[in-house]
Amino acid sequence: MENKSIAQLAADLRLRTYSSVELTRHYLERIERLDSRLNSFISVAGEAALASAERADLALKSGDVGPLTGIPIAHKDIFCTQGFKTSCGSRMLDDFIAPYDATLVERLAAAGAVMLGKTNMDEFAMGSSNETSFYGPVTNPWDQTRVPGGSSGGSAAAVAARLCPAATGTDTGGSIRQPASLCGVTGIKPTYGRCSRWGMIAFASSLDQAGVLARSAADAAFLLDEMAGFDPRDSTSADVPVPDYVDALDDDIAGLRIGLPKEYFGAGLDSGVAASIHDAISEYERLGARISEISLPNSPLSVPVYYVVAPAECSSNLARYDGVRYGYRCGHPADLEDLYKRSRAEGFGAEVQRRIMIGTYVLSAGYYDAYYLKAQKVRQLIADDFRRAFEQVDVIMGPTTPTTAFPLGAKTDDPVAMYLNDIYTIAANLAGLPAISVPVEPAEGLPVGLQIVGDYFQEARLLNLAHRYQHVTHWHQAAPAGFE
Repeated sequence: MENKSIAQLAADLRLRTYSSVELTRHYLERIERLDSRLNSFISVAGEAALASAERADLALKSGDVGPLTGIPIAHKDIFCTQGFKTSCGSRMLDDFIAPYDATLVERLAAAGAVMLGKTNMDEFAMGSSNETSFYGPVTNPWDQTRVPGGSSGGSAAAVAARLCPAATGTDTGGSIRQPASLCGVTGIKPTYGRCSRWGMIAFASSLDQAGVLARSAADAAFLLDEMAGFDPRDSTSADVPVPDYVDALDDDIAGLRIGLPKEYFGAGLDSGVAASIHDAISEYERLGARISEISLPNSPLSVPVYYVVAPAECSSNLARYDGVRYGYRCGHPADLEDLYKRSRAEGFGAEVQRRIMIGTYVLSAGYYDAYYLKAQKVRQLIADDFRRAFEQVDVIMGPTTPTTAFPLGAKTDDPVAMYLNDIYTIAANLAGLPAISVPVEPAEGLPVGLQIVGDYFQEARLLNLAHRYQHVTHWHQAAPAGFE
């Protein structure tokens, strides 16, 4: 069962080859047996998942169901789930039970999907390796001495290890695409505003976007069909028509113009990764696409811009966690000031504290113009680069990450080296553009991801391009040893 696509699982459920309860129990057993090696789940739904599966089986008997009815999935533990722990990978929210469902959770549940549990993540989505979680690091199923990427590393590892067919994630600077690349799965970050952020715990509000991690573009399309769309509860939600993503998967790509940014193929890119990316681009040429070199001259500034804007927004968003209203509270505070200080010092991990301090600094009266305002101006220049590029080409391709998965602990003492792992992904978030990471030929036995960036609200094109590539290659079907 675990090696079947969502379409195949849906067909089996309709034919009553097995029930949703049997399918859900199969995945719950795999999680119990295998996840001790990965730590990809913070919590498992268990009885609640089986109860949802029973309801799905009743719906399946009626015959009037959608493609996700009875399909088990997992949610990144950044999405509020009513009556179920939502921790954001932090001690600060270790005992927080959300009183409502996030819009995304609500929509997938209405589509009949069964929630298996909540996946591990970097604390408050701050990290590139899934090593900052209060619940311990997640390991990469391809090599458990290496990181899975972050912050959606739990979702990526769970999908790669066949512990769930698909999972939700969030992407602030590459947190879906980067772990998708390092774990060998497909991960899509939609256009900013395409999927509701209501009920998604905020890190950097102008950058955060919900998305999907799945084994294939086709599987991702099934989830995105249900997730995308306007939500009046979210002030950043875009009221733009949503196409049928599944229906567009097989569109012809002959004549499509693909741009390769020269800035993405220079120093810092591992030679093995580069070779795999060029082979994948050659496959697109064989499929009829036209390749040309382009320039995104301001893209090298993406990392410094991001690490001004994102911490600034995080310092504002995380101010609500003060030990008073909800979340972690220190023991026996001497006074209100002591309550604030110790609750935040004990409740937040080192990386979150670092970003709050940076954000507070760049927003301070003496430095706002020098740092935050200037970063926002450069952010616009980065978006303008993409606008000009899309006048010449239809999509932009390049590596998702500069290297394959690195060893656990290799970059924890060097934050700048860790931040540079997102050098190719951050620009799409700063511009609000959709982007997808697609598994291509591994380098030295470890997964490599091809990133495809599209113009605004062109998710269907990205899924179509990924699907056409996956139709003629098999890299997305590979399973890590011990998890087949």
